[in-house]
Amino acid sequence: MKKIHIIGTVGVPACYGGFETLVDNLLDDTNFDITVYCSSHTYKNSKIVNYKKAKLVYVPLNANGIQSVAYDMYSMMYAILKKADVILILGVSGCVFLPVIRRMSNAKIITNIDGLEWRRDKWNSFAKSFLKKSEELAVKYSDVVISDNKAIADYVKSEYGCESKVIAYGGDHAVNSGFASIDKNYAFTVCRIEPENNIAMILKAFSMVRKKLIIVGNWNNSRYGMDLREEYKNFSNIQMLDPIYDTAKLAELRAFCSCYIHGHSAGGTNPSLVEMMHFGKSIICFDCSYNRETTEHRAVYFENELALSEIIKSGECFGNNKHMLDIAREKYTWEKIRKQYYELF
Repeated sequence: MKKIHIIGTVGVPACYGGFETLVDNLLDDTNFDITVYCSSHTYKNSKIVNYKKAKLVYVPLNANGIQSVAYDMYSMMYAILKKADVILILGVSGCVFLPVIRRMSNAKIITNIDGLEWRRDKWNSFAKSFLKKSEELAVKYSDVVISDNKAIADYVKSEYGCESKVIAYGGDHAVNSGFASIDKNYAFTVCRIEPENNIAMILKAFSMVRKKLIIVGNWNNSRYGMDLREEYKNFSNIQMLDPIYDTAKLAELRAFCSCYIHGHSAGGTNPSLVEMMHFGKSIICFDCSYNRETTEHRAVYFENELALSEIIKSGECFGNNKHMLDIAREKYTWEKIRKQYYELF
């Protein structure tokens, strides 16, 4: 069997974000010999050796933040020593090491460049320059570049003259058949509490309307999140919840909402958006090319807090949106996504 080594995630079982959920679902129905690299800092109390049919290797570093570069480099070297046939790299932070890898191994390199990480507001100028260079090297030294959104693929073509393979994410794992789709008169959002997700804009908009908003996120992970929670804590129609990892609870919140608010302005195809599309609810997105591509221009879009508040006041967007469900079932199922990755392997 081909030996596939997957690098760049916190690890599996998935407990963090979109890449981790991707890997978790890639491990279903596979006939490949797969190794997944995991952060020992995250799985300090549960270092299982195998998960599904994959072997797990624990790296003694954090997978995110400044240690992510060393984390990915360590994983790449280990993959070479184990004579990997294919190395799947998720994210570009460690790709500054790819020119060296190319000299040491004939493994097929497949890199998912994520959502133009260097553009995110949370990075300082040095980090942005480093990530932009990493992205450039990832495109240059990979055998296959994956973009998770057509808008990202257009950027890669324009910026580097390189064709990339567009593969998004599945979202059907988020649906729980135990919950019927009922409107319990609230808007819903789940995301990381970061500036590029326009959390301040969403909260400001709902401070101007009566509609209830339930928003789930990691408020206590940054000063940005803590300040926003303090600013809006006295608005009776805004309920700010801590992260929820119980998929059944999330499914319930999604199934019972009037609409979903998606504020992401950076990245490509966002996993939380495609997950929500499988519920067939009306979706109100921040107006950017990534969100329009994901929803095929069939959602409702806003540019600022005033526009969002007017959309909410009108009430015309509440309820179901069959187009979202049809698109999700056509494009964003794990069966389809697995097939696309397996073909590349």
